Amino acid sequence: MPMLRSPIVVSLGFLPVAALAFLASALNGRDMAASLDAQAKVAIAKANGAPVRARFATANGAPSRHPLLSGGEKLDEGTRDRVAKAVAAIHGVGGVTWVDGTALAVTTQTSIKPQHCQDDVEALLNARTLRFEEGSSRIQVASGELVDEVAAALRPCLGSIIAITGHTDSSGSEAGNVQLSLARARAVRDALIARGIPADGLRTRGLGSRSPVEGLDSSDPANRRIEFSVLALQPIKPTPVDTPGPR
Repeated sequence: MPMLRSPIVVSLGFLPVAALAFLASALNGRDMAASLDAQAKVAIAKANGAPVRARFATANGAPSRHPLLSGGEKLDEGTRDRVAKAVAAIHGVGGVTWVDGTALAVTTQTSIKPQHCQDDVEALLNARTLRFEEGSSRIQVASGELVDEVAAALRPCLGSIIAITGHTDSSGSEAGNVQLSLARARAVRDALIARGIPADGLRTRGLGSRSPVEGLDSSDPANRRIEFSVLALQPIKPTPVDTPGPR
């Protein structure tokens, strides 16, 4: 099955340029959010949705493609629906949610782009690191919020086949490395399932140390990583349960 985009890599170690990578990711994310924000203002105005505002950021302030709409509490349902759909139609926008917790109903005509999911997860993981307990497949508690955000970023592409691949550096025996890399990939899979990502769309494998990051020595700790790849897209046809009303 052909891969649509290059894999998303989650490093399990520190890179020498981590600070620069973090800064670049933050700047790119802010530029992306600022662009979507400007387009959303135009879309909302055209939909006669004032005073609705779209916030392109997560709860902790990180840039996001998934806007949170507010200010429409006194609007009628038809206007709220029109505004939400206008924002959702902007190229690059992910799932749209109102501040009162309701989501834009998905239709079978919705064009879901798997690369949006890839971009969303990549933006999250370029800035932060998914960490495991030392020599273990147990995900550190501190990484729980990051897994939450990864699951949210993947959710618009439910129906896709998402490959989760574990890697290690070359320290230790290769048999042990393969076992650990697979166990960590499975731990990530289980964490995503617990957050509502369907198990039948997730695939795991462990490659040990045999596929190091290009340009790095196989012993470099930066080779300890998890990769995500969106491999195919089969949009789920929504049911009334899947498609709540505008409020």
